[in-house]
Amino acid sequence: MPTACILTKGAQVRLKSERLEIWVPSEDSKHLTCARTIPLHDLERIIVKEGSQISSEALCSLLRADIPISLLGWNDRFVGGFIPPTNHHGMWRLRQYEQTLTPTFALHIAKRIVLAKLANQRRVLQRLAANRSQQLPDDLGFLQSMRDHAVRCSNLDELRGYEGAAAARYFQTWATFLPADFPFERRSTRPPHNAVNACISFGATLLYNETVAAIHAHGLDPALGLLHATADGRWSLALDLIEPFRPVLVEALSLDLFTHKMMDTSCFEPHEGGIYLSERGRRVFILQYERRMDRQFMSEHAGHRTTLRDQLSDLASQFKAAIEQPDNFLPFEMN
Repeated sequence: MPTACILTKGAQVRLKSERLEIWVPSEDSKHLTCARTIPLHDLERIIVKEGSQISSEALCSLLRADIPISLLGWNDRFVGGFIPPTNHHGMWRLRQYEQTLTPTFALHIAKRIVLAKLANQRRVLQRLAANRSQQLPDDLGFLQSMRDHAVRCSNLDELRGYEGAAAARYFQTWATFLPADFPFERRSTRPPHNAVNACISFGATLLYNETVAAIHAHGLDPALGLLHATADGRWSLALDLIEPFRPVLVEALSLDLFTHKMMDTSCFEPHEGGIYLSERGRRVFILQYERRMDRQFMSEHAGHRTTLRDQLSDLASQFKAAIEQPDNFLPFEMN
C-alpha cells in the first residue's frame, strides 16, 4: 500500500506506536471509529483532503520516515504539503539554477519532453483505433508531423506551439472514443466544466503531487521549469516531467473509467460553477490510479520489467544526471 488517501470529511489521522490509525465519523456523526490501521513501513506517501485532520505526532513520524504528505483542497487541487528535509544538495541546486538559465540546455531537455509526449499521444490513439478497428491516418500523420517539426525547432516558443497544436488535435480525436453520455468538447480547468475534465484534472493533480515529492527527494528545486517557464505559485519542473506520462496514465485511465462504466453520474457533483469528483468518484479514481501506477510491464524503453511509478521516479533521477550530462535524459515512451 504505497499511497494512503484520506478523503472522508471529519476523518482524523493519529499515530499509535509505528502505525497510523485512521478514525472516521460514525453514521450518526457523533463518534469516531477506527476504520484502518496502517504500519508506517508500508507507506511511501499520504494524501489528505481538506476537512480531514492529521496529528502533529503523525506528521513528525511520517517525515522522519521520509514519507511526504500532500494536502488537497475542496476542489481537489494541490494546496501544499510536508516534505522530508533535504539539506545536503546545495551544490546540485546551484548547478540546476545555472543550467536552467542556459538556453541550449533548456531547449534540449524541453524538446525531449515534448517528443516523448507526442510519441505517447500517438501510441495511445493507435492502440484505441486498433482495439475498435478504426482508421486514423490523418490524425496520426498530423501528430507525427508535429513531432518532426519539434525535432527541428530552434527555440522554446516554437516548441510550445507545436506541442499545443498536437494537444488540440489529440484531444479532438481522443474524445471520439468516449461514450455518448459523457461528452468532452475541449480541455477545461479551474473549474473543469464536465465529468471528463474533472477526471483528467484530478489525475493530473495526483501525478503532479508525486512528481514534486520525487524531485525534492533527489535534492532538486521543482520550481525551476524549462518547457513550463519558471513562475511563482507553481512547481514548473514537476509540470515538465509529468508531460510524457499524461497520455499513458491520466488520459488512458480516464477513458477506461468511462468506457468500462466504472464511473457514473453519482461519481460527480457540481460546485461553484464546475464539475468535480464526488467522494465516491475520488475513491474509484484513486483505486484505479494506484493499480495502474504499480502494475508491472515489460518496457522496451527501459529494457526490463518496470512500473509507471518506477519510471516517474527514474525520470527525476535522469534529470538530475542530465544537469551534468544532458544526453542522459530520456523520458519514458510506451511500447
